[in-house]
Amino acid sequence: MIALQITSMKQFMSQLLASDTFDIFLLEEAVISTASTITIDGHVNHDFYGDGEKTDFEFRPWRELKGLCFDLIKGKRTPLSFRFVLHLMPEKTAALLEKESCSVESSQIRALVLNIRYDGTKAVLTTGTSYHTFLLSREADAIWDKAVRKYLGGKGIPFEEV
Repeated sequence: MIALQITSMKQFMSQLLASDTFDIFLLEEAVISTASTITIDGHVNHDFYGDGEKTDFEFRPWRELKGLCFDLIKGKRTPLSFRFVLHLMPEKTAALLEKESCSVESSQIRALVLNIRYDGTKAVLTTGTSYHTFLLSREADAIWDKAVRKYLGGKGIPFEEV
């Protein structure tokens, strides 16, 4: 697990809410505090969909909910805080682990998680790995940490480790 502090909020927020940079994620939860605190539960309500519309995801894709989050955040005043819990899409998780020749199989990993927390002054991103069962190996954690650093750098999002 690593913690990365964003050093350019304007650039980061543009990438987060107005581009496809984070569309490779699913949203587990969003909590946005402005005049009120709004919580979005990203779990899919499978009963809402007909038989032909079922989704394989446990959570809604970020690309489907980022517009709603943007609408809640935009305005003349800066939000008091927000928190997003994102999961890398399962097929991206499998591809990343395979590319890095990880000894941990993707079926053993529940999610590669990216937590985004803004406290009114700064945003900090923390990585995490959720497993289906206890594993001694932390190889997947190290691969995820490295991948997040590389991804943010490749997207031109400046950060520093904290």
